[in-house]
Amino acid sequence: MALKDSRSGAGRSVVAVLALACVTTMVVDYQGQDDSPFQPVRRGIGDLLAPAQEGTAVVARPLHDIPGFFESSKDLRADVARLEAENANLRGQVATTSEVRYRAAELDGLLAASRTADLALVPARVVAMGPAQAFSHTVTIDAGTSSGVHADMTVINNAGLVGRVLHASRSTATILLVVDEASVVGARLGSNAEVGFLRGRGEIDGDTRLDLDLVDNSETPGEDDVVVTWGSRSGGPYVAGIPIGSVGSVYSSPREQSKHAVITPFVDFSSLDLVGVVVDGDTQGDRPVIRAGEVPEEDR
Repeated sequence: MALKDSRSGAGRSVVAVLALACVTTMVVDYQGQDDSPFQPVRRGIGDLLAPAQEGTAVVARPLHDIPGFFESSKDLRADVARLEAENANLRGQVATTSEVRYRAAELDGLLAASRTADLALVPARVVAMGPAQAFSHTVTIDAGTSSGVHADMTVINNAGLVGRVLHASRSTATILLVVDEASVVGARLGSNAEVGFLRGRGEIDGDTRLDLDLVDNSETPGEDDVVVTWGSRSGGPYVAGIPIGSVGSVYSSPREQSKHAVITPFVDFSSLDLVGVVVDGDTQGDRPVIRAGEVPEEDR
């Protein structure tokens, strides 16, 4: 019993000594501040633990940044979606602007043709292309009898002769293109007024050509000579003086003892859009008529 008390007393003495030593060390360290005798020890321990602390911070930093990452990613996705929408809107505006400019240019050309030839025109747009009846190359326009369009009327665009009206319903009309193999147009050379007959080859691609046979076989068309419509007194099916194309080449046929001219048409038949049907100047219909440069109200 005495031994146990002795050990307990010794333990309490050790604890008391250690507590006194700690207090003494704290007092000495506090009073010494930067010149404390314990400063080298603290510095050494700090240098030893610094790498571990830095590694711990590196590992913990991504976990700390996770909420910010998701927030930033959400904002970026919203920005990308907004920019894509703006880009699509701009592309649509450019496409619309280009189409408007293209059609405005075509209308200007049609107005110029009206002024040059002193013609009254019903403007119309090509809405379909394909064969009709016994013909291979025809187009359908969105103007018919309600607009004053009838069979055997001349059809032009801003470049020249397109064809003639085959037949018309109330709201549409079918146009036979001059490139059709069954098409025959009375034509005249611009240089000397020699007349002949122009026939289509049934081609409508980039190499579209027409064939001209002159009535006077002794005449030789000149290269690049302009060919226009011969026309009839009544103006049907073709009015006179409409540009058709230019002479590309001339060749002879010994068997037939005649000369043939290959004509390059002015009209691009693969991209027909706005056309004008030649009508009488006093025509009244459901759409405005272009008269010698007059601009329709719907296009102002």
